[in-house]
Amino acid sequence: MPKYFVTGTDTGVGKTHVTCALARLGVASGKRVFAFKPIETGVVGAEGDDQTALCSAAGGWQRGSLRGLYCFSKPAAPFVAATEAIDIELVARTASEPADLTLVEGAGGWRVPVTESADMGGLAKRLGFPVILVARGSLGTINHTLLSIEAIERDGCALAGVVLSVRPNEDAEFARSNAAEIRRSWSGPVELLLDSVAVLQRFM
Repeated sequence: MPKYFVTGTDTGVGKTHVTCALARLGVASGKRVFAFKPIETGVVGAEGDDQTALCSAAGGWQRGSLRGLYCFSKPAAPFVAATEAIDIELVARTASEPADLTLVEGAGGWRVPVTESADMGGLAKRLGFPVILVARGSLGTINHTLLSIEAIERDGCALAGVVLSVRPNEDAEFARSNAAEIRRSWSGPVELLLDSVAVLQRFM
């Protein structure tokens, strides 16, 4: 039963797009998928857009706390945006929901503060799930990706792979070149999410 923590090199790099693609792939293969974003900021209303998208991609069965635990209106890091204390142990207990494929999406990047003493990397370490790192395919991604890889591995977390989320208006060949450069410095799998989600099969 695969379990992953999905993080990014930054905010807005495509974490939700990749997590939804993984969830849909799991559902299509007959798996019970639990796709969960425990903390979402910049939320207007009762539920964040990212969590709504994740639940839909997972088949629409999640209810209550399984649809997210903390929603804050301020578009900032969780610790900055929080109007109540974030309980990492509660996140961990909720993330243990039985499923064939569990996907927990973080907010922002690896070093984004979650509590006074823990960042997103600390939350991932508490969960103990292998990490999928999502990055842009565009200019600047080599540096951001390699620095994030270093931080994840230095924290003692297993990195299952890197996914470059390439937007339709971006140069696919440039993204492939960036992926090749990342592979020169890191021996793990580096995939490009372009037109097909087949590249994500390795995480199933």
